[in-house]
Amino acid sequence: MLMRTDPFRELDRLAQQLIGPGTWSKPSAMPMDAYREGDEYVVAFDLPGVTADAIDIDVERNMLTVKAERRPVAKADDVQMELSERPLGVFSRQIVLADTLDTEHIEAGYDAGVLTLRFPIAERAKPRKISVGVGAGHKEIPG
Repeated sequence: MLMRTDPFRELDRLAQQLIGPGTWSKPSAMPMDAYREGDEYVVAFDLPGVTADAIDIDVERNMLTVKAERRPVAKADDVQMELSERPLGVFSRQIVLADTLDTEHIEAGYDAGVLTLRFPIAERAKPRKISVGVGAGHKEIPG
């Protein structure tokens, strides 16, 4: 259902950890799972600490783009940061969707830091039986 678009994803993820947080012009990658569940295709993105209003989902033709921004938490003036390992900034992921998915009826849900998108399998992609005609339905063409 998905076509892999980036064979160097793991290398890019490691480089992003070393370089630092993403920006809107150069976002960091976000981890995801993709699987088929019955007549739906499900894609789940890890976005801990991101508010629902900071998530942007776009579909253009068969290209899905998910962008999210983890913003710093407002702290009091007398707080001195001792350690900061949780990345802030922009995260993004683009996925090429197969033509067998119905991109007109996508459902999106966000719970416990996981964005879940559900794509119905298009009717034309579902298995179907073809009946074979016998007897009167066949004509012989004189030649």
